[in-house]
Amino acid sequence: MSVLKVLIFDDQANVVEALRLLFEVHGIPVTVASSADDLIERLSCEEIGVVVQDMNFSPNETSGEEGTALFRRIRQVDSQVTVLLITAWASLATAVQLVKEGATDYLSKPWDDDKLVTMVGNLMRMQALQIENHRLQDQRRGDRQALAERHNLCGLVYESEAMHKVVTLALNVADSDAPVMITGPSGCGKEKVAEIIQANSPRSEGPFVRVNLGALPEQLMESELFGAEPGAYTGLKGRTIGRFEAADRGTLFMDEIDSLSLAGQVKLLRVVQSGEYQRLGSSTTRTAHTRLISATNADLKQKIADGSFREDLFYRLNVVELRVPPLNKRPDDIPLLAHHFLKRFAGRKQTPCLTEDALTALVAHPWPGNIRELENRMQRAILVHRGRHVDRDALDLDPGAGNAEGKGTLPSTSLAVDPGRDTAYRTQRERIEAALLSAGGVISQAAGELGLSRQALYRKMSRLGIVMERKPRI
Repeated sequence: MSVLKVLIFDDQANVVEALRLLFEVHGIPVTVASSADDLIERLSCEEIGVVVQDMNFSPNETSGEEGTALFRRIRQVDSQVTVLLITAWASLATAVQLVKEGATDYLSKPWDDDKLVTMVGNLMRMQALQIENHRLQDQRRGDRQALAERHNLCGLVYESEAMHKVVTLALNVADSDAPVMITGPSGCGKEKVAEIIQANSPRSEGPFVRVNLGALPEQLMESELFGAEPGAYTGLKGRTIGRFEAADRGTLFMDEIDSLSLAGQVKLLRVVQSGEYQRLGSSTTRTAHTRLISATNADLKQKIADGSFREDLFYRLNVVELRVPPLNKRPDDIPLLAHHFLKRFAGRKQTPCLTEDALTALVAHPWPGNIRELENRMQRAILVHRGRHVDRDALDLDPGAGNAEGKGTLPSTSLAVDPGRDTAYRTQRERIEAALLSAGGVISQAAGELGLSRQALYRKMSRLGIVMERKPRI
């Protein structure tokens, strides 16, 4: 892998030499551009981590217009490269405007050597981590694509590494007949994971029968699961085929397994242990050739402890456990799912695009209702949006979600986005969180510790999804 360099461009040879020596003494690789065109060329053929760019590089030029034009050219060539602007007082206002357009920060002449080295060193490390992160993302994207080409993922939409691990494990256990327990909060996609197991199993041509045990009245549970003969209970005139029989040679998916009564658990345990059952009102023993997949959003071990769920049944059903994480723990999936739902609800109409502000709000939202809530928000957005874009107002999300405030009594930080899916993002996030906590939430102090300006720290926090909780003073 090539070494990242600092690219220096200034029309004053003494400034260039001073910067080059300063960086090299501190072990930071340097390359120098001789002109604006040379700078653009080097961006295309060298590994540049940070550009240190003068705002004026013609004789008697002080307006900063040259620097503005060059910065915008840089952004067209490489929208991700970090740019530090060197400015004298005459072009300070222009430099501030360019920071709003995406420049990382500006340096006023004369600069402080220690602060500059700290700033550039931190920026170079962050840039290297981001490059590694992009490489890992590309690698994982290739892995996901290969997985989708080899298997039937039943239309599952995901991007995150957390969900990729769940899908990979689901495919690994699909070939067996071992009972599977899928856990996770309501609305996170447990049924879709069960579909993937069925679709990639030897039983894929057989039936896939779903039953929500939480929706079954206690008095009908036995007949619904095992069937009933005519006259088995008052009002029953015809034979009822139970879910186990309907799922013969296929898969039975039992959702909300935790809602089953203790009496119902005893009856289910017998079928799981022996594979045999009887229809209600019949003495004929039948055999269940059915693969069992259960799901719950409850803590079954806690229910075992308080006596509301049988331990023996738990271990029979939970041979393999698949834990589906909540949506707020896999933020990479949110934009992809949002677009998927927008496209579905747009129907034959043109699918609108989400604005940057809307995407920020979506990723910052805690999503207590998980994917079902996101689907609901996207359906609403399609109905109320205007034009080709969906903005934050169309989402009707909590306006306070995801706002990073610059000052307040901050005892902690919370991650509305968890880009710590890999080491690169975790390292950046932890460094910034530690500085914020050390500074008691004072942005200017934390920025100083990191060698960044307040504006640069704000942008890093926004990129990493670090959200500070404002609490009222007492």
